[in-house]
Amino acid sequence: MTYKDYKRPGVEPIWCLGCGLHVVFTQLSNLFDELEMEPIVLSGIGCTGRTAGYFNLDTVHGLHGRIIPLAEGVKRARKDKEVIVVSGDGDLLSIGGNHLLHTSRRDINMTVICVNNSVYGLTGGQLSPTTPKGAKTKTTPGGSEIEPIDAQKILMSNKRYFYARTTPVHVKYMKEVIKQAIEWDGFAFVEIISLCLETIGKTMGLKKPSKMYNWLEENFRIVENKQVLDDFELGVVKNG
Repeated sequence: MTYKDYKRPGVEPIWCLGCGLHVVFTQLSNLFDELEMEPIVLSGIGCTGRTAGYFNLDTVHGLHGRIIPLAEGVKRARKDKEVIVVSGDGDLLSIGGNHLLHTSRRDINMTVICVNNSVYGLTGGQLSPTTPKGAKTKTTPGGSEIEPIDAQKILMSNKRYFYARTTPVHVKYMKEVIKQAIEWDGFAFVEIISLCLETIGKTMGLKKPSKMYNWLEENFRIVENKQVLDDFELGVVKNG
């Protein structure tokens, strides 16, 4: 197979022009090709939830918030296959947060990729669990008064964990940390920071894809050998 073979024939992604999801999908296809793997890919609900349906692989499109336990069931039944979840912050960290906590605690050998766009993008831009404090959304026009959830701390509540943070701007690094996550023997979680252009991006003044990518490049930096990542740091933290 080549990376082009991983895309389902006759089905074109309908993500917004410039959305980071195009980068994530393409680079996942490249990585699968480089690793010569045919994983089972699962997605939940939301913009990122469309991902599974675009792969020419064995895939599952699950219910809102339930994709992690569904993936755990698939992995328990097919221990010979790599199982990869690709979904969004609203799906994985809100209604699905309890499943993330317990499946990671059980250390199931699977990889979860969370594309964090900081809002409920598909339904119009409402406050999500990862919306930064002070950010304006459809449901917080005066700015959010709530501290966002920290996926890193959820993973680090376990004795054994793998957590990585990256962005679609840092393409080479994104592929590298996803590769590390796939090769990790146990539960691995990769958070990809990719703002929703049509909602929170516009309220931040990032009205063009280029502005969003410039903002990510200017504000986030890759760090090495840290035990805990600060808010605008990209890297890998692991134990075990």
